[in-house]
Amino acid sequence: MSLTKKIIIALILGVAVGIGLSLAPTEVFSVTDNYLLNPVGQIFLNLITMLVVPIVFISIVLGTAGLGEPAKLGKIGLQTITFFLVTTSIALVIGIGLAYLLQPGQAGIFDTSNVKYESESAPPIMETIINIVPDNPFDSMASGNMLQIIAFAVFIGIAVAVLGEKTAGIYRLFEQANEIFMFLVNVIMKTAPYGAFALIASALGSAGLNALGSMAMYMATVILALVIHGIVTYSLAIWGLGKANPLKFYKGFFPAMSVGFSTSSSSATLPISMKTAQENLGVKKAISSFVQPLGATINMDGTAIMQAVATVFIAQVYTIPLEFTDIIMIILTATLASIGTAGVPGVGLIMLAMVLNQIGLPVEGIALIIGVDRLLDMLRTSLNITGDATCAYIISEKEKHNQKNTQLSS
Repeated sequence: MSLTKKIIIALILGVAVGIGLSLAPTEVFSVTDNYLLNPVGQIFLNLITMLVVPIVFISIVLGTAGLGEPAKLGKIGLQTITFFLVTTSIALVIGIGLAYLLQPGQAGIFDTSNVKYESESAPPIMETIINIVPDNPFDSMASGNMLQIIAFAVFIGIAVAVLGEKTAGIYRLFEQANEIFMFLVNVIMKTAPYGAFALIASALGSAGLNALGSMAMYMATVILALVIHGIVTYSLAIWGLGKANPLKFYKGFFPAMSVGFSTSSSSATLPISMKTAQENLGVKKAISSFVQPLGATINMDGTAIMQAVATVFIAQVYTIPLEFTDIIMIILTATLASIGTAGVPGVGLIMLAMVLNQIGLPVEGIALIIGVDRLLDMLRTSLNITGDATCAYIISEKEKHNQKNTQLSS
């Protein structure tokens, strides 16, 4: 049986067991989760998380060195950032449109009298930009600061590319290290069905059906927006810009999407999503190594959709009308915040608090959605990593096409 089939079966079994545990007595769920589901899920998460920092560093160095001259790196970087910003804006428009169409927060349904939520403050955008360059790269690696790791790796990669033959030995060493970590990814992927089952069963069992029932319309709106963005926006991009069959793309990338769904972490899924993009989709290693780690840090289309729907939802719950200028402000703030708050823990809710403060909505409303946010986070993580892979695939295909034309003309 293929790994994809095993993961699908694990997902289905995880949902079934999770729903069963949510209906069982609390003691049953507590014992099962503490002594079975949580340990298995956390061991799987730790296994793939331990590879993230070394794989990101090594991959970015190889990717940057492989791209060659800095001008080409700058061109691909500009294409990547542009793609991310455009798709994030489209995601926000889809989320806002569906929230107004489906009205998930109709007045009078929710009791807001005892709702409390303390929001964390996000660092200013300029501070985040300044902090991209690490003063101690080893400290950045120890703390898992992805933007700083990426910046340091880019500098090393440029140096390796410029020095050429002088650093051929170092380049070969990085290639060998990459082989080691990709081998470990292959080994860990064999445990993915068990980890996915445990994580999903635990998440569904702890959420409970009561929380799901009261927030059903909000969840349906977010899920529908995620599906539309994935099926329409990315498919059109793959078909129009990448000149490829979207169904073939999704079939090839499904193993990474399923792991992203179970882990709820773009960074944790990064080793698997890169391996899947390179081996199943044929994305060039140099481009995958540069685009996907950057996307895992700053590209958050799924999170943007959640913010859009949640903002309109909270406005409807508190019966506060939103003006057209508020809608524009939501799109601008959330798009910029997707980069400005990169790497901050609990980034989705921090970004949402920023948007709510910007347009004068009560931040306490976030407490209404926290109960189901873990489940929705699983879906939006799958969308986030799919967006990263879509961008890498399109740029890779364009590079292949340009190389082919250059060879023909010469």
